[in-house]
Amino acid sequence: MGPDRVNYTQFMQFHIFSPYRVCPLGAHVDHQRGLVTGFAIDKGVDLWFDIRSDSEVNLKSETFSGDVSFNIATPSLVKQGNWGDYARGAKFALQKRFKLENGIDGTIAGSLPVGGLSSSAAVLIAYVMAFAKANNIQLTPFEVMKIASEAEREYIGLNNGLLDQACIALGKKDHLLMLDCESNEYRLIPKAASMPDFEFGIFFSGLTRSLMSSDYNLRVTECKTAAWIVQAYENVPLKTHDKTFLRDVSESMFRRHRDEMPPRFARRAEHFFGEHKRVREGITAWETGNLEWFGSLSKASCESSIHCYECGSPELIAIYEAMLTTPGIYGGRFSGAGFKGACIALIDPSRRESIEREITEKYLSKFPQYKDSFRCFFCKSDDGARFV
Repeated sequence: MGPDRVNYTQFMQFHIFSPYRVCPLGAHVDHQRGLVTGFAIDKGVDLWFDIRSDSEVNLKSETFSGDVSFNIATPSLVKQGNWGDYARGAKFALQKRFKLENGIDGTIAGSLPVGGLSSSAAVLIAYVMAFAKANNIQLTPFEVMKIASEAEREYIGLNNGLLDQACIALGKKDHLLMLDCESNEYRLIPKAASMPDFEFGIFFSGLTRSLMSSDYNLRVTECKTAAWIVQAYENVPLKTHDKTFLRDVSESMFRRHRDEMPPRFARRAEHFFGEHKRVREGITAWETGNLEWFGSLSKASCESSIHCYECGSPELIAIYEAMLTTPGIYGGRFSGAGFKGACIALIDPSRRESIEREITEKYLSKFPQYKDSFRCFFCKSDDGARFV
């Protein structure tokens, strides 16, 4: 909590910190049940709250205007189109499993005004944890992750995988999280003793973004269609579209039919299989403390995101290209879905000032209109969501 933030702990009993996340490898594959990696970081969402003796929920936000109120015991209605939908989504997913009777009075605040760090997932996890606490529901971090992900898919309407929630709920300081989104098995891989110090640079383009108004859901559909096409060529019995994933298809099956597929769908599958290899190599690079290798794989991931997955605004691509020629940056890529938002980079902390100066100069030389909104932030890895 920064020095200019209101200290709600002096008059509210409970405080949850739910971190943002960065994903250096494993981009755009979680919704296809691929392999992903990520870190929780030391910036995120704070939720201060008191438990009520009745079923009312009253929420305030330091970021968004207007108060939110609803009854936690009644069935969830349709989305209201405001920031309170994330609290309603948490209620919706919890109500499928538990009886909710006690509400909260709470205030929520985010520590970075940046898109692409999965602030929505961080908010959802904070609400799930708070409502569970208020109703004496015991949840493991993995259960919190699953419930928050379900809320985002089924209530908010974003067809994501488990990557964001996994990093936020399961993250551990100085550990790389690797999650298999098919089996839900995960590993927390410690930083190698030989690894030099590192931090994350977050370079905010100045553009805000909403995944619900981007091509995010379209890309998910394209990936599923690519899997369907390969299966059709292979005479594999087809499942319904919602139960079809690129993980169901082997790379050798894809290679046999790549040139016969419509190019758009072939590119989506190319990204998926390439990213699978990069994640596996990245784990080896991390385990051996080789940040140069790990960073180069993250750059290759971004190249594939641009050319095969076809995301990335001109602004994000400009930041990424500036990163390629800036000393002290091991590697990086678009953060989040890569339509607006930010780029993230693995950096040498001793070069922090020169990195900020060079990235700012290079970016604003191309996009001077963002001089008042472009921002650089630096952060470290951190533990996952928790009561403070």
